[in-house]
Amino acid sequence: MQKNIFLISLLLLTQLLFSQETDSLKKDALKVFIDCDYCDESFIKKEITWVNYVRDYKEADVHVLVSQQNTGSGGTEFTFYFIGRQKFALHKDTLVLSTDPDMTSDEVRSKQTEYLKLGLFQYALKTPLGKYFSINFTESTESEDVKDPWNAWVIRLSNSMNFNGEELYKSYGIYNSLSVNQIKEKRKIQMSGSYNTSSSKYIFEDTTYKSVSKSNYTNFFWGEGFTEHWSAGITFSTSSSIYSNYKFSYSIRPTLEYNIFKYSESTRKQLRIQYKIGHSSNWYNDTTIYDKIEEKLYLQSLSAAIGFVQPWGSINASVYGSHYLHDLDLNEFGIWGSLSFRVFKGLSVYLSGNLSFIHNQLSLPKMGATEEEVLLRQKQLATQYSYYIYGGISYTFGSIYNNVVNPRFGD
Repeated sequence: MQKNIFLISLLLLTQLLFSQETDSLKKDALKVFIDCDYCDESFIKKEITWVNYVRDYKEADVHVLVSQQNTGSGGTEFTFYFIGRQKFALHKDTLVLSTDPDMTSDEVRSKQTEYLKLGLFQYALKTPLGKYFSINFTESTESEDVKDPWNAWVIRLSNSMNFNGEELYKSYGIYNSLSVNQIKEKRKIQMSGSYNTSSSKYIFEDTTYKSVSKSNYTNFFWGEGFTEHWSAGITFSTSSSIYSNYKFSYSIRPTLEYNIFKYSESTRKQLRIQYKIGHSSNWYNDTTIYDKIEEKLYLQSLSAAIGFVQPWGSINASVYGSHYLHDLDLNEFGIWGSLSFRVFKGLSVYLSGNLSFIHNQLSLPKMGATEEEVLLRQKQLATQYSYYIYGGISYTFGSIYNNVVNPRFGD
């Protein structure tokens, strides 16, 4: 018995010391700001764990600025500018990556990550973590165990306006949004809201037509991961919309999700099954086709989503269905998918589409819509389905060695 207690105590002490050493290592790691609109940052963070990623370039030791231009062969040239800051302020470097036009998105992001490793390596060697490098990094670190005064909270405010017109047409739009997010390894908190208004005026043959649209929404989501496969969360949302005939609506939906693959493999493959059940209360602008001006509803939904990113290309698909509990005939079912596939060198196909069967339009106004409202899309119309399809094929051949970039007259 005493021997077992000793072994357990030794194990706990070892774990504590290892955790403290890992936290210390992460504290001294290189701080990096990645400024790239063409990179899969989730994939990069999974592959390069020996740096601290920061949200503001002013806090970084290295600011990685990535630009791109098309090459003569139809590929892309990525230029990685490694700009030293803080104690590396006098150190700058540049790496150039040229990709072939028939490379898949997985091959491109893998190459980008390799170049990032090469560029950051020389800076990381000058940190306390430098002693753990040989050819590969020999010490594991967690991606978030570092002191952060903001505790991973990120706040974004945005406002946009547009005004345009002609002699017989004028319009304006104002769009405001706010998001507050905290994303950690096993926790996701997302809060967002928006208020949008737009107005258009048309004059045709001495008749003036005016279109006004207003909508707003708020959304709160809290999700927790319990294992490498199971997660649970809850969503609370509110909305109002002239177009959808909602004066005010709110809903609350607990959610359970199971990922057949591990969440840690999410940048490569996912197969998630998600179940939601919840309550909503609706107040309508106009009496609905079911003679309701307000009502309380209960609904449930089930969805499955699959995604794979492989050297040959990528595939994503989902199937979903929902219905109201008081009437199973009030339901919606849909499928969505996208495919990018390299058939052989130079030949690629891509396809995406969505098909929904709709039998749950409870908010449609009883009085219908006038001809003016239909033409100006001021009110939602009854429909039993909606769809879109997008696809194409591309074939590239010729020189594979033309990596010259010529920016004259634009691309």
